[in-house]
Amino acid sequence: MNMQPRRREEPDVNLTPLIDVVFLLLIFFMVSTTFERETEITIELPEASGKQVDVVPAKIDITIDAKGRYFINEIEVINTEIETLKKAISKAAGKEKKPRVLLSADKDTPHQAVIRAMDAARQLGFVNLTFATSKPTD
Repeated sequence: MNMQPRRREEPDVNLTPLIDVVFLLLIFFMVSTTFERETEITIELPEASGKQVDVVPAKIDITIDAKGRYFINEIEVINTEIETLKKAISKAAGKEKKPRVLLSADKDTPHQAVIRAMDAARQLGFVNLTFATSKPTD
């Protein structure tokens, strides 16, 4: 008879299947999750703080009022179509290939009007675009 106590084997826990399941759950939740883009922030444009930089005076000044009307060098553009705007900008540029463009828009200007002016300048190849802002009042 064998009277020696039996040695108990330590239970072996294999963690590989557990890790696999956790990764599968992680991938499932990452793929099936949808994110809604909700903004709770109200912003008021265009105010900016900082030092005023001495720049070369703008060759072309595009001004947009609160109603979305365009003014190129203080001359009103006939309508708000992009082709009319491009013609007015190119006329103001003259023979200048890369003029400086200063975009001044009222803070209540529709966003589409600002984008249309930027798009018209981009289509003409004018990439030197500056936005006019005012310092915030304390």
